[in-house]
Amino acid sequence: MNRQIAKIGAATVTVTVFLFAVCLIADFLFGSYLVCMFLPIGYIMTAAGFQQESSADRRVAANTGLILAAVYAVLILLVYFAQTTTVQLEELNEQAARVLDYRKGGLLFNYDLLGYGMMALSTFFIGLSLQADGKTDKWLKCLLMLHGVFFLGCFFLPMTGMFTHMADGGSGKGGTYALLFWCAYFLPIGILSYLHFDKK
Repeated sequence: MNRQIAKIGAATVTVTVFLFAVCLIADFLFGSYLVCMFLPIGYIMTAAGFQQESSADRRVAANTGLILAAVYAVLILLVYFAQTTTVQLEELNEQAARVLDYRKGGLLFNYDLLGYGMMALSTFFIGLSLQADGKTDKWLKCLLMLHGVFFLGCFFLPMTGMFTHMADGGSGKGGTYALLFWCAYFLPIGILSYLHFDKK
């Protein structure tokens, strides 16, 4: 059962990242927000699978990765549940919109970046815990650990005020291209994770 749950989680990650990219290209905001609420659930299932199979001398790294996955999930679910409920269904005044509307680059946008920063740290520690046996596992370990670099940008860039201009009319297509790049990077992680649990 452990492998099956982890495999379902990896499949969920793969499908949701793909659908997220499709929604971005189609400019379907509600769809991209909705899909993003299923991604952390799949990622936790995947991270738990890696944690369960980790060896004793790598258990601290695996546990750290799993806990950070939970932190990521809480932040992301709060952000996108707010977008699909309060932001969409209620008429917000300008001040409330600047705080709650993801597109305005305010507080919830910063929480979103913080959430994905926690995910990046999680993948780094999961990568540390992974015992890479074959070629695909080595690629997976490398991609997981390199993904940890995203933590730096997600954590520190919001502190620089780089995204504050979003509050005055959006960020153009730059943000979309950055997200599509992330999708192209993370999609193989989902696929390789599925293959990893499928062969064990």
